[in-house]
Amino acid sequence: MKFEGIYTPAVTPLDKNGQIDRAGFSAVLESLIEAGVHGIIVGGSTGEYYAQSSQERYELAAYAKEVIGTRLPLIIGTGATRTEDSVEYAKSAKEIGADAILVSSPPYALPTERENAVHALTVDRAANLPIMLYNYPARMGVVMGEEYFSRVGKSKNVVAIKESSGDMGNLHRLARKFPHISLSCGWDDQALEFFAWGAKSWVCAGSNFLPREHVALYEACVIEKNFDKGRAIMSAMLPLMDFLECGKFVQSIKHGCEIIGLRAGPVRAPLRGMTSEEKRTLETVVATLKRTVAQITSGANHA
Repeated sequence: MKFEGIYTPAVTPLDKNGQIDRAGFSAVLESLIEAGVHGIIVGGSTGEYYAQSSQERYELAAYAKEVIGTRLPLIIGTGATRTEDSVEYAKSAKEIGADAILVSSPPYALPTERENAVHALTVDRAANLPIMLYNYPARMGVVMGEEYFSRVGKSKNVVAIKESSGDMGNLHRLARKFPHISLSCGWDDQALEFFAWGAKSWVCAGSNFLPREHVALYEACVIEKNFDKGRAIMSAMLPLMDFLECGKFVQSIKHGCEIIGLRAGPVRAPLRGMTSEEKRTLETVVATLKRTVAQITSGANHA
């Protein structure tokens, strides 16, 4: 499997009682397919996997496959503190016919690079599916480094990495020393730099509610190789990216879905909802972004 394009880590809509809203989830998936994203990730942090029971995760993944069918690649997150749990999520992904799995570092455990590599390869053996690694030290507490990549990179299944360290040095290291592991942007305000360094994909939560705008940046940089246009789109998107870092990331993504008419519902504890002022600010940012990107893609704002 080649990871190319926009991959959306889908939100998990909840009803007013905090239970998973299947109809709302189906509507989110259908909206992404219709908007032209290139793949969907279920069981990521944007989907609040950490606040779900194992059974909910299994059932949500299976339902996503039922809705999506073969229309788009489906990638299932295997994140868990225990390797044994990640293995079970990987096996389940295989059983439902997922196209790939997302493999992160076990949070809180703080494994060494060798231990972390053994974790990933154990999950790999359990599923024998294409793997996108997920390097997010701010959440997991450890960085996937050179020793890790040297070990896991030997597996034919390790085909891509969502690089979310925010460290440009790690981006350069991956591009230069591990070119067989396809780069995927996982740090939104560095998307332009990732594409300049050869990334072919972007895992972006904002594409839950602004899919066409994210696709536009990918197409400008990767398909058209027009980085002047890409810079203009990126500049228009930066206010959104700044807002998403305000401390209420998942809440903002869910409200973004509500803005475009999708039912997303509340977040689960320990998170809390947005204030009315925060919602209004996001609505203004989104409206300005959509208007500006529409002008750019129509040719009004670039050569």
